[in-house]
Parts: sequence; C-alpha cells; structure tokens
Amino acid sequence: MHTPVLLNEAVRGLNIKKGGKYIDATIGEGGHTEAILKLGGKVLGIDQDENQVKNNEERIKNKDLILINDNFANIEEIAGRNDFVPVDGILFDLGLSMKQLNESGRGLSFKKPEEPLDMRLNPQLEDTAADIINLVNENGLYELIAGYSEDVDSRLLAQTIIEARQMNRLDTVGDLIGALEKKGLNKIKTVARLFQALRIAVNHEKNNLQKALADSLKIMDKNGRLVVISFHSLEDRWVKRFITDRHLKQINKKVITDDRHSFARSAKVRIISF
Repeated sequence: MHTPVLLNEAVRGLNIKKGGKYIDATIGEGGHTEAILKLGGKVLGIDQDENQVKNNEERIKNKDLILINDNFANIEEIAGRNDFVPVDGILFDLGLSMKQLNESGRGLSFKKPEEPLDMRLNPQLEDTAADIINLVNENGLYELIAGYSEDVDSRLLAQTIIEARQMNRLDTVGDLIGALEKKGLNKIKTVARLFQALRIAVNHEKNNLQKALADSLKIMDKNGRLVVISFHSLEDRWVKRFITDRHLKQINKKVITDDRHSFARSAKVRIISF
C-alpha cells in the first residue's frame, strides 16, 4: 500500500469518529482514505485524475466509500449530490503522487525527457504546458514563472523560452530542458520551480484551491476539521491567507513537517477548526 506523506498526522488531525463523514478531496493512491475507513469513517473520495479514481475503484472495496472523478473546486456541489452534508472532516493533500510523476506520461517530471509537455491532470482541460510556453508572450511568461515559481531567474527563463521556440516548437520535456541547458539554467531547483509554475498554471491550481477551501466552510459541521497538506511555500501561503482572512483557528500551533521523505521535505500540514 502507498503510504502518503504525513499520513498519521493528517488522519489524527481529522479526529475520525465511527460513522462520521469525511471527504478526501485528493484521493490519489488512496492511502489516507484507507486509513479513515479502517477507523470507521465514511469517505467521499474525489480526484480529477481519472486514472487515480479507476485504480482505487479496483483496489478498495468498501461500502462506506464513494468515488468521484471531478475537480475539488466543485466540492460543495459534489457533497450535496452525494448526500454528504454536513461533513465531519475534509482533507486536501495537494501533492502529486509518485505514480503520477513516474507513470502518467504527461510531462509532470523533468526527469522524463521523452514525455510531452502536457501536465494536465484532467485531459479535458484546454491548454497544455506546451501551449503556454509556445504561445504566451514574454511578459506573460515572465509573470507566470515569477508568480508561481518565485525563481530569481524568472525573466531569463522567459527570455530563454522565447528564444528557443523561435528556432523550433518546444513540445517535449527534453525540448524544454535542452533549451535551459544552453543557457546554464538547468540547475535542479530552477527546473523544479519552472515545472511547478507551469503545472499550477495549466491546472488552475491557485483558483481551484481558493474556491474549494471557501466552499468547504459551507458544507462542514460546526465541529468539523479541515486538514491541508501543502508541498511548497506558495501553497502554504495560500492556506495561511485563507485561515487569516476567514478568522479560523489552527489547532496545531506548530506546523507539522515531514523529514522522512526526501521528496517531501517542504511538506506541511495545517489542521483547522471552525
């Protein structure tokens, strides 16, 4: 079984009670959901990646589990349609699974040079990462990269992409990495931040998260808990802003981090009550 980052901390934060209703808004490979079910909770599992939903349908057989292929931005409508209101707890695990990075074939990992620059978690979304880097003008690219990666080389990255695409269209991970190498911009941190920025833009992650968090308040029981696991400073900042703007209470005064997984050293969990 896949063991998610901060599994125990997140599940404890939900304060599971037998027969309670819990939404796993990003079910992924199902690790959190299985833990909640074992503790006697009922789960509405959501994921915009159809493959993740199908894999869990085949793997987890439990009458207390409902699986939905949708974006968590629609959490209020999904919960209402499935008679899951009020809910006792909601979990948002904002990270990609290793399976998605390694097996999706969508260019989510910069270590897969042969893959297309797609990055859509939902293939029905309109724009791919290739569309963005080949069509957006320099200022637009700079603002996107600076805003969603905060890399000090954001302007140079935008200029490098513009220059490279004038020679040939950048369609694969390898095409983009090759362009960066020519300018000495292929340091792992720089490339990782660029891929982060493109993925956020392609999947509208900021807007979707902000809407989902706000709508979670509308379906939560007054004693419910909201648990959010973020994986980079931008995500965590969006969550902190939500807590502050809504005057919510964070139960864990000290943010819980994960130092057990090298790929998730920046992961943080915030446990929120109402």
